[in-house]
Amino acid sequence: METAASRPALLLLRFLRGGAVPMLSLVLLALVGVFWLLLGDRIVGVGALQSMAFQLPELGILSLAMMVTLLSGGLNLSIIATANLCALTMAWVLTSYVPGAHGLMWGGWQVIAVLAGVAVASIVGLINGFVIAYLGVSPILATLGTMTMCKGLSIGITRGNVISGFPDPIVFLGNGTVGGVPVALLIFLALCVPIAVLLNKSPFGHKIYMIGSSEKATRYSGVDTRRVLLGVYVLSSLLAVVAALVMMARFNSANAAYGESYLLVTILASVLGGVDPFGGFGKVGGLIMALILLQVISSAFNLLDFSPFLTVAIWGALIVAVASLGVALENSGASRRSV
Repeated sequence: METAASRPALLLLRFLRGGAVPMLSLVLLALVGVFWLLLGDRIVGVGALQSMAFQLPELGILSLAMMVTLLSGGLNLSIIATANLCALTMAWVLTSYVPGAHGLMWGGWQVIAVLAGVAVASIVGLINGFVIAYLGVSPILATLGTMTMCKGLSIGITRGNVISGFPDPIVFLGNGTVGGVPVALLIFLALCVPIAVLLNKSPFGHKIYMIGSSEKATRYSGVDTRRVLLGVYVLSSLLAVVAALVMMARFNSANAAYGESYLLVTILASVLGGVDPFGGFGKVGGLIMALILLQVISSAFNLLDFSPFLTVAIWGALIVAVASLGVALENSGASRRSV
């Protein structure tokens, strides 16, 4: 039974579970106010906002790739390694065949390069999905294995070297703007809409949430959970290849070690955005707000000359704090409802 004393805790619980967007909006406003006092116009200036708009998309797309697996009660530790392997595959095609091509073949080889990256991502996704769904291997162990495999292939093929020098249309995807808005940000937002519709309106999305809530109950209800999980990990890998395209375009290069620090932040963004780390709950809108919040914090720390290593340490502490608070409030709400 809800009492006056329990009401604040229950309201906060509802914010975390059903109202991530308004809660994070309030936190964002508070942080912008604090950083405004410390940094003045630098935190909300045109340069700072444009810098954030260029940096957010690649992390955002990778976070979407992590989110869909978390919703199913799983995890994908291989998204960064998959993205880098796909980027190197595309980079090899672009640097090997595009420079000597002319006319239609010049554009054709760029399309082939992207399709090659999609093929690699699909293979990795199928391996993850098959091992997890059909062999019953833990998602942590399975994706840790594919992460190591992809990274080993990336380093072995390139010997750790950078592949650079891409055609202008590819570079434009990471550095160009349309009406002052970065193309990469438009790509991210264009992905958010279909992913949100897929999760909230399609039978496949509903099955993902059901599996995250209880895979056994979902299987007993007649849903082919193995097939759904296979689709989840293929989707995650396909999102990773889009992130790979944005990353390689922004840096005009590809390397086996790019974006390694993003893995921690994709989990943080998902959990901070209201995704239940055990699966079954979470919205794309909450993830977007969490990404904006984290990007503002990261940019402010950079302007304040904080060490990047200190920033990573703070991200780790945030994961522990958010997860612990969520569990504590969940237990508190459950115990109060049982009274």
